[in-house]
Amino acid sequence: MNKSVRIIFTLLLALLLLPACTRKQAPTPAGNATGVSDRGSQAGLESGNFGDIIPDGSSMEDWGADGELQARGAEDGIGNGMFGDFTMVEGQLPSVYFGFDSSSISASERSKLQEAAAYLEANPGDHLLIEGHCDWYGTSEYNLALGDRRANSVSDYLGTLGITPLKINTLSKGSLEATSGLSKSEASEDRRADLIILKK
Repeated sequence: MNKSVRIIFTLLLALLLLPACTRKQAPTPAGNATGVSDRGSQAGLESGNFGDIIPDGSSMEDWGADGELQARGAEDGIGNGMFGDFTMVEGQLPSVYFGFDSSSISASERSKLQEAAAYLEANPGDHLLIEGHCDWYGTSEYNLALGDRRANSVSDYLGTLGITPLKINTLSKGSLEATSGLSKSEASEDRRADLIILKK
């Protein structure tokens, strides 16, 4: 009898603690320092007031506090088709596409990375630049961070395929090249990581 009481007590205790382990974190509210990306404040979306959560890119305020985030230029080592000492070859490898507000690589996109890994193994002198891109939803600051996560996600996956990190460079473009005003489904082409071959 004593043993069955302990079993029942243990089961009841487990049932009481289980909901605490499965509780989800609340979404980040609009106006938080990190902003939103590829998504908006639910209140803003429902009210139709997008001005507070979706920048139009027309002012430097969209780049973050005190202009701390700047558009990328020649000082980053990119210009005239060059990345540092490397020549950039675009379009030879397919882009990897992501879901809305996600940096996870879906199973359907992994074959593209296997193709990129095979290319790098067959061309040991070449390197790879991974450019992370986002759609126009959200703040520029958050989109730069999301673009960085997307580029690093691709880099990490290539690492699991045996590609050394020394051959990979990552760069976040955020929403700098995104087309504004598109619906979420139309903007899916902007949620990507471009794989750019770097040749000496």
